Amino acid sequence: MEATYKFGPYKIDAREVFHATPLSYAMVNLRPLLPVSQLGIILSSALAEREVKRFVDLSSDEISDLWITAKEVGARLEQYHKASSLTFAIQDGPQAGQTVPHVHIHVIPRTKGDFEKNDEIYDAIDVKEKELKEKLDLDIERKDRTMDEMAHEANEYRALFS
Repeated sequence: MEATYKFGPYKIDAREVFHATPLSYAMVNLRPLLPVSQLGIILSSALAEREVKRFVDLSSDEISDLWITAKEVGARLEQYHKASSLTFAIQDGPQAGQTVPHVHIHVIPRTKGDFEKNDEIYDAIDVKEKELKEKLDLDIERKDRTMDEMAHEANEYRALFS
């Protein structure tokens, strides 16, 4: 039986997931912050077993597993994409820009010059989160990747963990 994944109220197709632990999983993003050709892929790690809306509601074991998973995913993707740095970002609650009510970490491989000013990435994250919320709520002006595109990317990343 194939594993099932939830991301808040949404079901995640197993083809989007490229790494999993008993408490966390890593998946490719429907709307990457940067185009793949520019190597900026957002990856989300979220708890697989239960829906947890806020970071403070995680157990110590869940926090540890989530951050260890983020570290391992980040290290492999930084090397794979020949990046020189990583951005780890959590938007914890609606006023922080969280649009999917589920704890997740954005893991973003970074290269010199991917943003003119380094902190512009946080504004870009906010914009993409708002676009995603509009898509989920209203399904307007989709710029989503196809399942085939996401599955292909996840397959490439899955090989990094085998």
